[in-house]
Amino acid sequence: MCFYEQIVFTCGDFKWSRFKQHCNKEYRTGETCGMKLVMDTQRANVKCTTCGRIETKLRRRAKEEERIQRWKHESNRSASIAKSTDDIRILDQEIYALQLERQKRSVNLS
Repeated sequence: MCFYEQIVFTCGDFKWSRFKQHCNKEYRTGETCGMKLVMDTQRANVKCTTCGRIETKLRRRAKEEERIQRWKHESNRSASIAKSTDDIRILDQEIYALQLERQKRSVNLS
């Protein structure tokens, strides 16, 4: 049960920061026991990297949808619409994977 600093993001996720203190179950000099306890919590006014990546992909998806709506009013854009539709499908899969990753991390801690 070694002690670490913890950084809590605005989205509610957190990450472990610097090592602070060894516990009395230190097996060998310089090694930790493997259990992490919070010694100090710092609040960060930013979102975690996973949430940032999700937001970026959502913005990109909205931009593709906007392009499709614009291209539907123009002629000779069927190939562009098909490509943007494929891009949206791929972005949806990536967003879903990132949301699953975030959810797994929070479930593992419970």
